[in-house]
Amino acid sequence: MTPNESQSHAPEHTPRLPWAELAPEVYKAMAKLDAAARQGLDPVLLELVKIRASQINHCAFCLDMHTKDAFAAGESVERIIQLSAWEESRHFYTEKEIAAIELTEAVTVLTDGFVPDEVYERATKHFDEAELAQLISAITVINAWNRLAVSTRMVPGHYTPGQFKH
Repeated sequence: MTPNESQSHAPEHTPRLPWAELAPEVYKAMAKLDAAARQGLDPVLLELVKIRASQINHCAFCLDMHTKDAFAAGESVERIIQLSAWEESRHFYTEKEIAAIELTEAVTVLTDGFVPDEVYERATKHFDEAELAQLISAITVINAWNRLAVSTRMVPGHYTPGQFKH
């Protein structure tokens, strides 16, 4: 397909309900929790964590949001594309980023077992205790956002970077 050809897409699905409008105090509390969890963390690393959790949780809305925010923050297309296969693409990421991504997977997929000691220990080599507490908080918050967006079928594709901060 050339750039001038039009492309036919499937129609958008309809959201189940506007949860943020119907539960505004929950939305405000989540936004406040999200802002608190971000404190002291590198914004680029934070977007990688949010993208990876959103990939695992199949949250298209959050993937749309956080890839756009990552691009706006200067992240490369290549690193975002490789994130879903980071184990085979380690050379795109720093050891600190790998530790954060690995911890994100362990916290996100608790049904596979508890966060393994070796994953936690690798994270402690790259994050001091305060940073680690913030990182775990940020991972927990994006998982909550993912669950809200997926369960209410929020529609991806309409987000503008900086529109929301979560």
